[in-house]
Amino acid sequence: MNTPKILCSLALATAMTVSAQNSSPYISRVFEYRPAPGQYVNVLPKYEEGDTPEIMAAKAEAQLAGNRQEMISLGAYGGYITFGFDHMVKNVHGKMDFQILGNALYSNTATNPDDSRESGSCEPGIVLVSYDSNANGEPDDEWYELAGSEYNSMETTHHYSIIYYRPDENKEPTPENAFITDATYVRWTDNLDRQGYICRNSFHQQSYYPLWIEEDEMTFEGTLLANNYVDESGNGSFYVQYAYAWGYADNHPNSDDRSKFSIDWAVDDDGNHVRLPGIHFVRVYTGVNQSCGWIGETSTEVLGANDLHMLGDDVDDCWTTDIHVPSAMQSGADCYYTLGGVPVATPTCPGIYLRRKAGTIKKVLYF
Repeated sequence: MNTPKILCSLALATAMTVSAQNSSPYISRVFEYRPAPGQYVNVLPKYEEGDTPEIMAAKAEAQLAGNRQEMISLGAYGGYITFGFDHMVKNVHGKMDFQILGNALYSNTATNPDDSRESGSCEPGIVLVSYDSNANGEPDDEWYELAGSEYNSMETTHHYSIIYYRPDENKEPTPENAFITDATYVRWTDNLDRQGYICRNSFHQQSYYPLWIEEDEMTFEGTLLANNYVDESGNGSFYVQYAYAWGYADNHPNSDDRSKFSIDWAVDDDGNHVRLPGIHFVRVYTGVNQSCGWIGETSTEVLGANDLHMLGDDVDDCWTTDIHVPSAMQSGADCYYTLGGVPVATPTCPGIYLRRKAGTIKKVLYF
């Protein structure tokens, strides 16, 4: 069993005793807004000539801080926002600690009847958290990924990187159909020896490349989730984005407890569980590199975030309750099982497991 790292500092431990009566449960500051190219970039929030990265971060802050819930878009894979609270969000074991608001929704129209997963418009963003261990109020400490349901999936790529190249806005477009007006608009390459394009569509004709970025190339690194969309029509007219089980922003509607997060899920770069007393900073980035035809690239959207404990909404970690038991383990041997029902004598990776003992099945967080 991996021994969890435990991080704390005397200064912050002392600060925890200070009254937080003037603190806000919502985002207080946006430190950086760096979206990847996308159809809503330069629009949400709106770029104006002469804007700098600092001005764009301030514009994003104006739309998110204080529970304003005005949407910002992170663009294609890797695009991110870094924000913070004016206090430490406490890590309460067994509880959800904070929520990230997005614009995910389930479809009201019929999807594949053989697939029971929730689906509609779900654009999963990966969440990183940081504890202000040097107590300077800046997000310059180590970042930890919240290991969601797909963290240990064979289809998830860790240490992924991608480069986007500034497009020539005056080049001859290569239209694909009435909706895709330039199929070779923003080129990208990645460390898997793949390349492709972010297409320009007829609904958004502004530049998709962040105009406040001076460099002609943008590089993003992180964890890449498998594509979550299906062309249910078979002809490119009806795309459905299936929600992942838990642990991602803009993946389930805000009314669903799966838009909430537990700091207990934090892991380091090697996948080792890290036990944090709380967090001060959050970074969210688009977790998939996919395009859904005329709908465009998948881009995580953020509308805000809140400290659930301050709001009195610190519900139980929904992955230690409301157990869905795969049929494979209902009559299986007493041992650990993955969430998919695969028996594991002794887990070798930290994460959420099912444990059968004396006929009783519980979900456990394995460190």
